[in-house]
Amino acid sequence: MNAAAPFAAPPGRTLIAGVGNIFLGDDGFGVEAVRRLGAHPLPEGVEVVDAGVRGIHLAYQMLDGYHTVLLVDATARGSEPGTLHLLDATDPAATRPRDTALDGHHMTPDAVLALLDTLSAGTGGRRPRRVMVLGCEPADLAEGIGLSRPVDAAVDEAVRMIRQLVGADPDVPAATEEPAEEPAAEAADETAPAVAGSHPTERNTTPC
Repeated sequence: MNAAAPFAAPPGRTLIAGVGNIFLGDDGFGVEAVRRLGAHPLPEGVEVVDAGVRGIHLAYQMLDGYHTVLLVDATARGSEPGTLHLLDATDPAATRPRDTALDGHHMTPDAVLALLDTLSAGTGGRRPRRVMVLGCEPADLAEGIGLSRPVDAAVDEAVRMIRQLVGADPDVPAATEEPAEEPAAEAADETAPAVAGSHPTERNTTPC
């Protein structure tokens, strides 16, 4: 993968896909990021999907006439946990696996991208003009549900970056539910939760 070039709002249809396994700790980063992204308004033509571990399904969907595809995933690159990496994966030839196993429940984004040429030749579908990866350095990929503290703290920054990439209005707040009313005495005793700081911005070797 290459470091991302400057990115203008895509001129055509855009697919944002969260990939990863929520049962493997921080590998669920992409799924959680697109879940939170769903609370924000996005420009027309931008689609958001939770691809999870459905790698082959995602590869087919990527051939459905999108100009740009942004994959969101946990990405181990040796940085501090929670570091965000924005990378250009439009031409994955340099990192394409020699043998791509068609295992829909154990495919990295690299393997998904490697399938595009084969699937496009067989179906007549068209590859996206540009493919980007927004990854987050994981801290813990052991079995278990829930993100580590640094990765969870990076999710909101990832959402902000995604919205910026697709040209969303940064001044439009996320949709929120009406808070339940609390007795005044109880509300006074409540303390605001600590908010962890976001991590700096900088593709993926973990299964999706």
